[in-house]
Amino acid sequence: MQSSNGRSRGTGGGSESSADNQDDHGAASRDVRHEDPWYDALASGWGELDGAGMPAAPAVPAARGERDGADVRARDVYVEVQRSEAFQEVRGRYRKFVVPAVVVFLLWYVGYVVAATAAPGFMARSVVGAVNVGMVAGLGQFLSTFLLTWAYARHARLRRDRAALELRWDTQELTRGVQGGAS
Repeated sequence: MQSSNGRSRGTGGGSESSADNQDDHGAASRDVRHEDPWYDALASGWGELDGAGMPAAPAVPAARGERDGADVRARDVYVEVQRSEAFQEVRGRYRKFVVPAVVVFLLWYVGYVVAATAAPGFMARSVVGAVNVGMVAGLGQFLSTFLLTWAYARHARLRRDRAALELRWDTQELTRGVQGGAS
């Protein structure tokens, strides 16, 4: 047998050979296979055989041009929903919050970095005792991150979540109808 460094194991002198040449009291324990569910499990449907010894599912998914009618109709449902006024309203509400919030946050962050590098004297100015402007601005970065996260979650809860949930429900109902009631 060879080790990972290319040298053969079990031959010659040394601690390896003495361990291999000892009585084989642990042979049964070496034959036991360690079951690792993360390593041994097949991906869903890949490599599994049906009762006749054939693969249960095709090894490669069908190409885009080979879709059946239900898939095409389901795709049409999603395209129709995407073009709907309700979807555009949800996306518009999202953009009206996220774009200005990202711009303001990035300006605040870049301003902090530029001030820290271009005006070290200003950032070193004492506010209270050993606390300086740089420390206050740095802690302000953390505070603004938490405030932005809170504002985003609140905006989503109050202005988008209900409309998005209704839109998702309608989409699932339309898709079920297209696929003949199957989920």
